[in-house]
Amino acid sequence: MPISPKDTGGAGSAGPQNTRDLPGAERAPLILEGLKSAYENPRIALDFRNPLECVIATVLSAQSTDAKINEVTKTLFVKYRRPEDYLAVPETELQDDLRPTGFFNQKTKSVRGLSQKLIADYGGKVPSTIAELVTLPGVARKTANIVQASCFPEALKSDPDAGVAVDTHVGRVAVRLGLTEHGSKEAEKIERDLMALYPKEEWPQVPNLYIMHGRVTCDAKRPRCEDCVVEPLCPSSQEAGLIDLFRVPPKKKTARRKTVKKTRKRSTAKKATRKKTTTKKTGRRRTGPG
Repeated sequence: MPISPKDTGGAGSAGPQNTRDLPGAERAPLILEGLKSAYENPRIALDFRNPLECVIATVLSAQSTDAKINEVTKTLFVKYRRPEDYLAVPETELQDDLRPTGFFNQKTKSVRGLSQKLIADYGGKVPSTIAELVTLPGVARKTANIVQASCFPEALKSDPDAGVAVDTHVGRVAVRLGLTEHGSKEAEKIERDLMALYPKEEWPQVPNLYIMHGRVTCDAKRPRCEDCVVEPLCPSSQEAGLIDLFRVPPKKKTARRKTVKKTRKRSTAKKATRKKTTTKKTGRRRTGPG
């Protein structure tokens, strides 16, 4: 269930019928409309011209910035136009081409692996369903959702496995807006929450709008609540003097950490007791060489 904290009033208050207190199911569509009014035609920041370039760019974007990936793919996509092209050069050459993206050894394996898979199983074409996309090396659910929403919106409508792409920005914004009780890094759980809150036809735009908002306004370290178009709907508003839900650890995580800590203490205490008992029984003392 979405979080619905009690508003304390103050700057940014929406009055007696404060929209911060509404359930997430009621606030979610209002939030989306507000974001649509603020960000026109949002799209993923990666540059691509076709599904192959989209999947390659998305795989390369892991642990890197979109700006760096766009810089690399500007020349990469001129040199490599088909899956066969990524296999035609020596692996070391492709590694050198991908080096600026970081983690280039693993990314080289993924790019060559997915290229082989595309040729062997899909006639060299990028498949359109989530079930098929996740069979490609280096492609997990988030990447599959991005590729499908960006390149195959019609397939998304009828795909029972379709969903909402959740990255760090989407996770953070969803937590701050109180649309999930899960931690910002629990992508699959947040995805299920967002899917339940929005109709399927909105799924492609939800991550694009949340990502744009996360980059422009809802910064991880310093959210600009004073400029936020959905501030009256946000239970984490710093303008209203509220607690930032992004900074509050999820209850389950806190409980788990305490349990682990107690277990470690008990284990240490048991070891100490066993050591004392053994010393008493043997009555031996270690001495150095005589």
